[in-house]
Amino acid sequence: MTGLLEAPTVTPKAVARTRFRRHSARLTGLTYAAPAAVVVGLFFLVPLGLVVWMSLNKWPLLASPTFNAPENYQKIADNSLVVDAVVFTLKYTAIVTVLLFAVSFGLALLIQKGGRGVGLFRGAFFLPAAVGWATATLLFFGLLSDQIGPLNGMLQAIGLIDEPVSWTAGDPNVAFGSTVTLVIWRWAGFNMLILLTGLQSIPTELYEAARVDGASRVQAFRRITLPLMRPTIALVLCLMITGSLLAFEQFYILTRGGPGNSTTSVVMVIVREAFVRFDLGSAAAMSVLVLVALVVLNAVQLVFIRKKTT
Repeated sequence: MTGLLEAPTVTPKAVARTRFRRHSARLTGLTYAAPAAVVVGLFFLVPLGLVVWMSLNKWPLLASPTFNAPENYQKIADNSLVVDAVVFTLKYTAIVTVLLFAVSFGLALLIQKGGRGVGLFRGAFFLPAAVGWATATLLFFGLLSDQIGPLNGMLQAIGLIDEPVSWTAGDPNVAFGSTVTLVIWRWAGFNMLILLTGLQSIPTELYEAARVDGASRVQAFRRITLPLMRPTIALVLCLMITGSLLAFEQFYILTRGGPGNSTTSVVMVIVREAFVRFDLGSAAAMSVLVLVALVVLNAVQLVFIRKKTT
């Protein structure tokens, strides 16, 4: 009996074998992670460090840089175009996020259950997401053109307008509405697909149990769907907010920032500083501030969502 209670002896060979296996497992993990780490270092960390260094220098496009920190950051507050662009970008982000999320979530709920023709609708809703962003903007530019676009002719034919309307270069509100419509058309299907994945991951047994308990559809939506969809909603909102704050193509191609700089986004100002005024240092300083704002906003949003789920 005493022999059965004795602890098994550990030989030095067994210890060495265990250490070797752990060391091999670490090396295997590092080998798998190395390509991704190299890509992140070369295409993210190195450019990020270069941008930060450029923001601390007066860096003309065709001349040698000179250290001038923190002058590039101080000049940002004195640039009235930057202030107007920040206000416009925040306004655009708020409106687009609300409308795009409502449309995307509505489409996801509409096609959540299978049935005859649902697959066709899913494909039709997602089809704009397969079009390149610049291509989609050019398509809208041609559609809305008051010279060659068919929209004005169609609206005049049915009597909704009496004369051609300048959808992108006339009234600032009209140009803004045209851009928002483009964004919703282009991205609603993509976000719908993400939300649909979250909806389909919810067990149907939960809805059946709620129905047995007498819960209405609204109550089931509030008590089951929304709480279980919070991680997916957080992802979609992060994508929407980040994409809206970095908006560029839709304004650069569709409205050119007009009329009268009324649709000029922050990224458009950065591009103008770099490639119109040839001041790379100032453009880099703006880029660093935009990056910091994005990190803070996304961190706050994720913390808020996690608190709600706990």
